[in-house]
Amino acid sequence: MSSTLLEVTRAGHEEVERLERLIVKDLQNEPPTAKDRLFQSHRVRNMIHQISSTTLKLVETYEDKDNGRRDEIAALGGQTATGTNVFSAFYDRLKEIREYHRRHPAARVIDANEEFEELLKEEPRIEFAGEEAYGRYLDLHELYNDYINSKFGEPIEYSAYLEVFSQPHKIPRKMKLTRQYGEYLEKLLEYLMYFFERTEPLQDLDRIFSKVTAEFEEQWANGNVQGWEKGQENGHVSAQPNVIDLDYYSTAEELMEVGPERLKEALAALGLKTGGTVQQRAERLFLTKHTPLEQLDRKHFAKGLPRSEQNGAAAALQQAESVKEIGLMEAKIKKLCDLLHETIVRTKENIEKKQALTYEEMEAEREEEEEQADTESDDEEQQIYNPLKLPMGWDGKPIPYWLYKLHGLGQEFKCEICGNHSYWGRRAYERHFKEWRHQHGMRCLGIPNTKNFNEITSIEEAKQLWERIQERQGLNKWRPDLEEEYEDREGNIYNKKTYTDLQRQGLI
Repeated sequence: MSSTLLEVTRAGHEEVERLERLIVKDLQNEPPTAKDRLFQSHRVRNMIHQISSTTLKLVETYEDKDNGRRDEIAALGGQTATGTNVFSAFYDRLKEIREYHRRHPAARVIDANEEFEELLKEEPRIEFAGEEAYGRYLDLHELYNDYINSKFGEPIEYSAYLEVFSQPHKIPRKMKLTRQYGEYLEKLLEYLMYFFERTEPLQDLDRIFSKVTAEFEEQWANGNVQGWEKGQENGHVSAQPNVIDLDYYSTAEELMEVGPERLKEALAALGLKTGGTVQQRAERLFLTKHTPLEQLDRKHFAKGLPRSEQNGAAAALQQAESVKEIGLMEAKIKKLCDLLHETIVRTKENIEKKQALTYEEMEAEREEEEEQADTESDDEEQQIYNPLKLPMGWDGKPIPYWLYKLHGLGQEFKCEICGNHSYWGRRAYERHFKEWRHQHGMRCLGIPNTKNFNEITSIEEAKQLWERIQERQGLNKWRPDLEEEYEDREGNIYNKKTYTDLQRQGLI
């Protein structure tokens, strides 16, 4: 049974909805390590790209340029060239379905949920160099070699280069107009873009660059681009010769506002006639916006101007465009360096650390980091897989089962004085009599927490024992009427009660 256009459309909508739910489900899980977080970001980006491609197909289907969708909808309603017959169309499709199942009796329904759930377990393949350590550090060694072996560079250390490469505005302007510098900038921008896309796959780099370009165009028109400011001397080549950027003018009338002198200078720089009124100069200059100089009519060029000077004017215009392109690349590199500032600092710290280590120490440290990363992943799996609900040991792993049985950690002891708190194991139960929770409970009952009340967990038993102790203490305590002694004149000794009675009778 061939899939119809409407069924393909329905399947496309279903796929988009499934992918959206998977993205939400994936982002709800907090990755335990930086590597897992990177895998999650790339999975989400791949699903977003898949949603975009499916959506484009659906848009093409709804546009229905070949009228296939309209014909199929009409056929469902029984509208054919011979007339309208709904029942005939229905039975034809029913016959087609039965015929399909008769030819494929073993056909089964494929559960799309299982197929899509596998996407959450996928570990995308991300290409990182060994020096990059899965996006933790930058690998600029090749660009560093290009820099120190160039005319615009300096013979500095790699650690110092990590501070300099993000500041192209400090390079002398006359050094920037060489082909070598342009190639270096292209390679640097290409690497930073590639690294940023691998480490931050959910960032929209095109949108970031569009904003950078808009800000650059505005600053370039005002001559405020860092490193390309107007009016700089000291042997530097001017970033903008007398050529006027025509991209900011839509008509010749707008171009007249720059004034006759600026128009004359711009026309002279291009080898065109400089005479005439302001409007004529503006119209003549405005022709170069959409027409190259080579294709302009010869009547617009100054008479007697040698061909070499005409070529020189065209070269000056081309140079101005190349200078602007270099400035734009520098602006993009600065923006990427701002976004990767933490990575650049981390790379520099790593380089300075490695400079103090031997090769054997560096290899040992690298192996230790890999083992530590694997151990973290294994620990997470073990913490999740604990079906017996064993207590965690000092290392964060469940204790062995034999130790669990040895200490009787499966036995539960409840203490009413502690608010029916449960203690697991005999050792924890015996220890709790000296802990703060039990002491607080005894203090609330007005009973001192002495050794006499060990193993007593019932409030009623504790109160009864405290009453018996108080009674026992009452028999042994000092009674003044019987134990206090008095002496008469003859030296006879009596207790207080006897002495008082004899005194009352007048016998003493």
